[in-house]
Amino acid sequence: MPANWETTRQALVGQAARFNAHFPCFFCLSEILTMKTSMCICMTLMSLALALSSSAQEPAATTPPKVELPDAQPPYYRVRYAPGQTAGELVYGVSYTVWIPPGVEKLRGVIVHQHGCGEGACRAGQTAAFDLHWQALAKKHACALLGPSYEQPEKGDCQLWCDPRHGSDNSYRRALDELALLTGHPELAKVPWALWGHSGGATWVGTMLMLYPQRIACVWLRSGAPKLTPREDGKLPTLMVPDAALTVPAMCNLGTQEGVTVKEGRFARVWENVETFFTTLRSQGALMGVSVDPNSSHDCGNQRYLAIPWMDACLSERLGNDSSASKEDFETMRPMSTESAWLADLLSDQAVPADKYAGEKNKSVWLPNANVAQDWMQYTRDSKVADTTPPPAPTNIKRQGNVVSWDVEADLESGLAEFIILRDGQEIARLPEKYKSPFGRAIFQKNSYSDTPSQPLARLSFTDAQAQPDRQYQYTVVAVNTAGLSSPPASR
Repeated sequence: MPANWETTRQALVGQAARFNAHFPCFFCLSEILTMKTSMCICMTLMSLALALSSSAQEPAATTPPKVELPDAQPPYYRVRYAPGQTAGELVYGVSYTVWIPPGVEKLRGVIVHQHGCGEGACRAGQTAAFDLHWQALAKKHACALLGPSYEQPEKGDCQLWCDPRHGSDNSYRRALDELALLTGHPELAKVPWALWGHSGGATWVGTMLMLYPQRIACVWLRSGAPKLTPREDGKLPTLMVPDAALTVPAMCNLGTQEGVTVKEGRFARVWENVETFFTTLRSQGALMGVSVDPNSSHDCGNQRYLAIPWMDACLSERLGNDSSASKEDFETMRPMSTESAWLADLLSDQAVPADKYAGEKNKSVWLPNANVAQDWMQYTRDSKVADTTPPPAPTNIKRQGNVVSWDVEADLESGLAEFIILRDGQEIARLPEKYKSPFGRAIFQKNSYSDTPSQPLARLSFTDAQAQPDRQYQYTVVAVNTAGLSSPPASR
């Protein structure tokens, strides 16, 4: 018998087990292969096994996407769950990566950045917690930044995760409980949620609003919304709108090419669904607005330059500083004030203080305050939200060999576009080099279609190939935001 028989037999047993799952009538094949039969029988069975197993391969729709999660070392933490095996459990694998602001003593909330449907969007979600711009918002409000990443195959059913009632609700809350222990912040399991979602992620966010309005500080729905009508398959009950959901500030945001001005194409019906969601809730008094990016389609475009200041305004209003050992932390949220609100006609680009608005208020776009209203008006005209303040200067500049590194906090209003590197007062490089974004403004972390950093993640370092190892230099690093404003220079 050939020396490699045992290896061949084990491979055949594996092949047999795979197609036995699809063709139970051939159950005896794996049993036969556990015996040391003759080489003739072996070769015959090998041909049969390979032929049948090729027809029994899992269909493409069930092949999970490639998981390429960035390394998660403190202040990043991660939990990952395999696909559920019982009814009611999430059918896809999922990872949750969280960033905790360094030095924070007690968290006051968690900002969730939820990707959309499809394998590409799921991969994009792997880097959401690493976004320096969203981290600046999280740090300001002592919030964690959480990036889920579902392992949905490209042809898999997105509804099986983007409707939380299919199991993603339970896995999300389980992740918060486990990350609370892993991070040493037990309050993470209880703090308020600020939810951002794109496409199928917007469906998830809007559905969570109906399920847990008392836990949610605000919601931003980009390019999507849940349906409030009966489902065609009848598998889940129709979503009901609780009164508490009407008190949570919300923004429906989409690109003009998603059915607003462009009425044909793949995403032409997005506005139809979003408009129904908006009018249904706003007619009942919901604190809800609509903002249309005049340049984009289903990609996220420049929406972050309105989403972040809008969420900043909402979190400033709603998150309390005090907590009580006898109450859940989400109970300390303050109601959203309406005294400073501005209103606008739907699909217009003009807003006025609420007390000066002459139209029907229950059909108007609701905006939380004057500053957000100004940003909203600029955004709806050309998406170029203005910023007059420079970004913070880089810190902790170091040189090791010919590698210069630094730390930085992104500009809250405009994020980070690039860094200028100087050696002895002379500019020697700009990072990134010659980058033009296909999705809105060019960003240092190379923003993706889904509003997340591209992989591999950009490093806060520069290799000076011309530096002489035994020579001393003064290195200076300048941060530049996406409005073109430069930070004060920081030197080593």
